[in-house]
Amino acid sequence: MKINRRLVLLVTAPLTVAVAFSVLALAPATNQALQAGRLTSMVEVADEASELTYRLQRERAAATALVSAQGDAEAFRLRTEETDRSIAGFRSRAEGLSAVPGSARGALDRIERFVEEMPGLRAQVRSKSSTVSALAFGYRIVIADLNSYRDGIAQADGVDADIADRIRAAAALSEAAEHTAQQQVTVARAQAAGGFTTASQRTFDAGRMGYTESIGVMYDLGPGAWRTWLERTLSGARALESRRLEDEIGRTGAGKDLTVTPKQWQKASNDRQELLRSVEKRVDAAILAQVSDVRTTLVWTAGAEVALVVLTLVGVVVVAIRLGRVMIRRLRDLRNAAHEVAHSGLPTVMAELSQPGALRGATPEEVARRTGDPVRTTGQDEIGEVGEAFNAVHHEAVRLAAQQAHTHEQLAETLVGVARRGARLTAVMVSELDTVQRDEADPARMKALFALDHLAVRMERNTNNLLVLGGYGNARVRSADVGCSTVIVAAAQQIERFDRVSLGVIESGIGITARAVHDVAHILAELLDNATRYSPPDKQVGVAVWRLWDRAVVQIVDEGVGMTAERRTAHNAALLEPRAGIGDVRSMGLHVVARLAARHGIVVELRDSSGPGTIAEVTLPAKVLALDFKEDRGPSQDDLGNGVGYETPRPITPPGPQDRGQPARAEGRPDRLGTPVGAAPGDREAPPGHERPREDGPGGGARDRGHGTTPAPRPAREEPASRVAGVSSSGLPLRQRRAPQQWPTAGRREGAEQRPGAGAPRPSPRRRDSRQVSDVLAAYAQGINRSTNHRGRSAPDDHTERTEK
Repeated sequence: MKINRRLVLLVTAPLTVAVAFSVLALAPATNQALQAGRLTSMVEVADEASELTYRLQRERAAATALVSAQGDAEAFRLRTEETDRSIAGFRSRAEGLSAVPGSARGALDRIERFVEEMPGLRAQVRSKSSTVSALAFGYRIVIADLNSYRDGIAQADGVDADIADRIRAAAALSEAAEHTAQQQVTVARAQAAGGFTTASQRTFDAGRMGYTESIGVMYDLGPGAWRTWLERTLSGARALESRRLEDEIGRTGAGKDLTVTPKQWQKASNDRQELLRSVEKRVDAAILAQVSDVRTTLVWTAGAEVALVVLTLVGVVVVAIRLGRVMIRRLRDLRNAAHEVAHSGLPTVMAELSQPGALRGATPEEVARRTGDPVRTTGQDEIGEVGEAFNAVHHEAVRLAAQQAHTHEQLAETLVGVARRGARLTAVMVSELDTVQRDEADPARMKALFALDHLAVRMERNTNNLLVLGGYGNARVRSADVGCSTVIVAAAQQIERFDRVSLGVIESGIGITARAVHDVAHILAELLDNATRYSPPDKQVGVAVWRLWDRAVVQIVDEGVGMTAERRTAHNAALLEPRAGIGDVRSMGLHVVARLAARHGIVVELRDSSGPGTIAEVTLPAKVLALDFKEDRGPSQDDLGNGVGYETPRPITPPGPQDRGQPARAEGRPDRLGTPVGAAPGDREAPPGHERPREDGPGGGARDRGHGTTPAPRPAREEPASRVAGVSSSGLPLRQRRAPQQWPTAGRREGAEQRPGAGAPRPSPRRRDSRQVSDVLAAYAQGINRSTNHRGRSAPDDHTERTEK
């Protein structure tokens, strides 16, 4: 999981908890604001209910007057229209109510049913088919429900106690007004009946008592201002006149005629009702204002809390995002810098420091400071400390690499110094040998001197190895191109067991450019030395060369125990990319071959053969090959080592002083890049018991077969006499074969003349060894090249015929 996702999760967890607790903290304030809003709506409906109550009281008085013949129908119609308008306003307000207390909800339902039944009640009034008592009772029920609703909203959730008391006080004032309205109806009935009955007298007295009680409740629950409003309103002339008439009616006993006329009473009652209604409006307005203020306060408080919480959360998120982006950007910069250093910068610096002379006289500390700091993300926090630590690690790594490069340069200089001293000593030894050989005529002593001369050639090769590892090359450069077969012979002369090297198919016309002759010979010498050292002493090491398009392929085949695929892969990788350092001493030949091959673009690869042993394949590029090279003759078997499968093997002759620039003063001394002259086989064989020094060829340490000590001396072999039948056009010597140890002459073409002794049937070999496979492949490639390039060949010799197609 990436760091940005981890930071998101890290911030999301506390934010989720904060939001949850914020919701829990905001829930009460939000709930109170909602409750205050619902209470405000219910108070507004209560205001409409108060107005509806007043209109119903007026309609009831007109209906009573119409039924008792004290009023007219027009007045009743006007009152009904006012009531209908009030009912419409009440319904529109009541429709949006929610969370109404149970008692108030029941009162609203009963009011709705009465409104639906009002047309029938009014029809009875107009037809005067109902009694005054029935009419008064019907209106009294709905007015009681309206007052019950006003009193019930005080029980709503979240209503403050002070507001609840004021709502009850307002409901008590409405009840007081209802008691005065009932008194008006009671007196009107008594006037129509000719006086009070005992029941109507009690009803009138109950109305007066109820008014007094309701006013007392209002005084107890309501604020003092409301009492002042009521007292000032009822202290006027109209209120006093109404009270005087009420007292006069109250003093009238049952069965007596009322002295107050219906007109006087209706006027006084209506005036009193209007005065009480004015006070009731002020009370309802005060309650509505208070509830609205509380609602506004709670809404603003809840809004402020919500806004504060939201702003806090948004601020936290913004700060977290800004800090997270900065942190992620710095971490990404640190990561990119680390990747750049790990995959590009540091390997580039290491590659530069691995080159010879990379320091240019600078100290390791100066080189480390010169590379600079790869990480710019530094600071006082932990990320900055990591950046500084990474810079310190990079600085130390470059310093150590520079110090190692300095050490390698010193070691290379030491190796070069040792090699040059060895070369001078070898030159002195060769000079002394030349002096001794100048007048030596004894064959036995000459053989010993030749053996010492061969040892000097091998010492020179080891000296050249040190020069190559030290970054230098062979100081000698030839002035003319040399044939590939001659280079192979010169390479074989630089190894200890040169007599075990035999040539297979060597395509003619392949030459090596003068500048690469000694390096190619050095490469082949290391490979041949390795092949002869780690293969059975009685087996030959075959060499084959053929042209492949614009390149030439040299194969060196041995019949040793071979190596595992893993080790072969590792050695091929080392041959493909040579080390910049000095390398392992036990595998010095491997590093030397890799460096020399890389210098000329030569590809060296170790391959597994079909049988035992290993095939070392050297691919020579076009720039190493000499164009249109022509040899005077192909290499004869006299120039080669012991050819396996031939009757008379002859070893490759050891080198003479001409290879080091010395004049040849005795016959039988060859030029290492030429042909031997008049040397007898017995003169070139190393003496019995001659001990071989421990020195590694290419991959010497890698291809070590487990022998930790110097191999045992090889006994001298008796070499039978033979007759050379001739040389083919491709340079292959034609000899009489021995049946059991044949090495087939790959490259023989159809139509070639049969050699002597070849008519006898040959026994089939039990299996194909690696040399046979190599020769067959070489012959196959040679035939393809000839058919593709349409190149002509020289005329066949006396013993071979060839037909061009």
